[in-house]
Amino acid sequence: MPIEYTPRFEDQFARLPLIAQGKILKAIRLLDADFRHPGLRSHPVKSAKGIFEAYIDSKYRMTFERRGNVLFLRNVDNHDDCLKNP
Repeated sequence: MPIEYTPRFEDQFARLPLIAQGKILKAIRLLDADFRHPGLRSHPVKSAKGIFEAYIDSKYRMTFERRGNVLFLRNVDNHDDCLKNP
């Protein structure tokens, strides 16, 4: 499934530590293979219809939206900040 990145996702990604970036890239590979991959523990964001949250690790999350057969990566940050504005 094709993946596209929002400018906000790209900006947030660039601001995160390199170790977190490596984990995010691994999560993106899993997402690309299967957005329901159990390692991502993806689920809908309750406060934002149509937006999903995926786990990077115990601290970081990313949000994405599915439009047709394209996944749009919307945000990536620590858990609380990511979900304030998914």
